[in-house]
Amino acid sequence: MSEHKQEATNETEVSTSVVDSTETNTTTDALALTDAPRGDGRGRRGGGDPRRNPRRPRRGQRREERVRSEFEQKIISIRRVTRVMAGGRRFNFSVAIVIGNKKGKVGVGIGKAGDTQLAIDKAIRNAKKHLIEIPLNKHMHIPHDVHTKIASSEVMIMPAPGRGLVAGSSVRTVLELGGVKDVTAKIFSRSKNKLNNARAAVAALKQLKH
Repeated sequence: MSEHKQEATNETEVSTSVVDSTETNTTTDALALTDAPRGDGRGRRGGGDPRRNPRRPRRGQRREERVRSEFEQKIISIRRVTRVMAGGRRFNFSVAIVIGNKKGKVGVGIGKAGDTQLAIDKAIRNAKKHLIEIPLNKHMHIPHDVHTKIASSEVMIMPAPGRGLVAGSSVRTVLELGGVKDVTAKIFSRSKNKLNNARAAVAALKQLKH
């Protein structure tokens, strides 16, 4: 009996050691699979051959900067115009703008469109078509007085050395972007229409002669 018990105990120990070794091998294989790269490198963190799936270049690369225009611009008037139609109301925008390079060139333009940005673009193109060149001396002064009237706006521009730029309304904008210095402007009319005042200032500058 004792011999049979001893043999059974030895068989139990052998089976236990086999099971332990099997579990150890299984755990080792699982860890090896975990550390190994997943799949064929198609996953986000997978390894694989980098030549198969090269990394795409970044999209956030710097683009070439746009060439800045020599003309500065300033909006002097923007209006929303409402038109009543059979189906309801339709809105349009009217923009008046002054552009200039502050070196003797200035222009006034107007643009109309259903969108504000489109109206501004039209106004800039229109102003570039109507650019004028102001006859200035080396000190950026006008040679003499000028007086003109456009529609209901009446403007007078006079040189005033040492006084700086003395003007109001949209006439000041025209003179600033035109680069005129040491000048005094006077609006004799009671009109507050900025577009007409700007056009009157441009018409007055047209009359200048060396």
